Amino acid sequence: MSTDDDATALRLDRDHVFHSWSAQAHLSPLVIAGGLGSTVWDHAGRRYLDFSSQLVNTNIGHQHPKVVAAIQEQAATLTTVAPATANLTRGLAAERVLSHAPDGFTSVFFTNGGADANENAIRMARLHTGRDKVVSAYRSYHGNTGAAVVATGDWRRVPNEYARAHVHHFGPYLYRSEFWATTPEQESERALHHLERVIQAEGPTSVAAILLETIPGTAGVLVPPPGYLAGVRAIADRYGILLILDEVMAGFGRTGRWFAFDSFDVVPDLITFAKGVNSGYVPAGGVILSEPIAKTFDDRVFPGGLTYSGHPLAMASIVAALDAMADEGIVENAATVGRDVLGPGLAELAATNPLVGEVRGLGVFWAVELVRDQATREPVDAALMGRVKAGALARGLLPFLADNRVHVVPPCVVTPEEAETGLGLLTEVLAEVA
Repeated sequence: MSTDDDATALRLDRDHVFHSWSAQAHLSPLVIAGGLGSTVWDHAGRRYLDFSSQLVNTNIGHQHPKVVAAIQEQAATLTTVAPATANLTRGLAAERVLSHAPDGFTSVFFTNGGADANENAIRMARLHTGRDKVVSAYRSYHGNTGAAVVATGDWRRVPNEYARAHVHHFGPYLYRSEFWATTPEQESERALHHLERVIQAEGPTSVAAILLETIPGTAGVLVPPPGYLAGVRAIADRYGILLILDEVMAGFGRTGRWFAFDSFDVVPDLITFAKGVNSGYVPAGGVILSEPIAKTFDDRVFPGGLTYSGHPLAMASIVAALDAMADEGIVENAATVGRDVLGPGLAELAATNPLVGEVRGLGVFWAVELVRDQATREPVDAALMGRVKAGALARGLLPFLADNRVHVVPPCVVTPEEAETGLGLLTEVLAEVA
């Protein structure tokens, strides 16, 4: 491997690859040739501590040997099979996923990723309830398929609004409260009042589901305040509405729990997942169905399917990843690193750097919100964020940036020493930029 390979990779990328969410003429992507654990490198051997987990999905880290071996073994046995067949590896994957779900969840519909997981959960909710509308938050991201992108609240929804019957509301975000709240309790109470009023105004009998990220991820790692998710559950129950919790980014260890909702007093009706279930080694996602919804389709055809639903290579990677995470205490490691290293370190950063308006998070799922002025909370601009990114990469730190935030989201296998190293590099960058 050499710098020539990096140059070739860049040339081929620029000549032939069309990138998502990008103006194509202005791209200069980082070349990644390999990785192991929490580290990646290019062809020339330049190494980066991966504080992005790529797209917050490599929870088990790069190239975990047990997952790689499981994919290789499955490839030697059966590389693909139609979803209508029964397959042992698929059944084992469903069993492993359900072992971490609450009581009352009985089956898994496998998809290719998180977007079509949300797409199919919405379809299931509409068919189960006989209602049409889906209520979701403005600060959210649910994927780039037809209904999922319209359920999304951020700017990506606006040029893609071709799906019907979607309604949005403001969720809790005390740092930039829409409700003039000054405490977490006020924010929770007022956000719940707002949500219920939106549902009442839309007509409760027309609403099939409330779709929420348990902890909105790309929108800013917005940990819900006390009582909020339990309050949403109560509103849903009051009006016969299903609650879908999107655990695509927050699930399978990211928050230091198997599911993010395990930290809150709530059980949904449908759970969507992807990313951390197998760390993206092979594309996979799914919907976990509670028994009443699954029974809807006992004698009624579910009008949905995917050629690669339950693909054997993906299923083998799920079995191996979840087994390794359980055997090696990887979820517990995420909780420990968050509690002992990332949480205290980021709190110290917030106390010492004038650019930092707020830090928030759980486990290995944190956001550092950067502001021009701590009093006015004016967000920093894109130019400053560009300097943050450049400074991090120059120091060998691969960051995840969104709007005016640096998301601190290393793999769940990150060691305390690696976490401390990453925090030190981020502190250097922000001190330089400030």
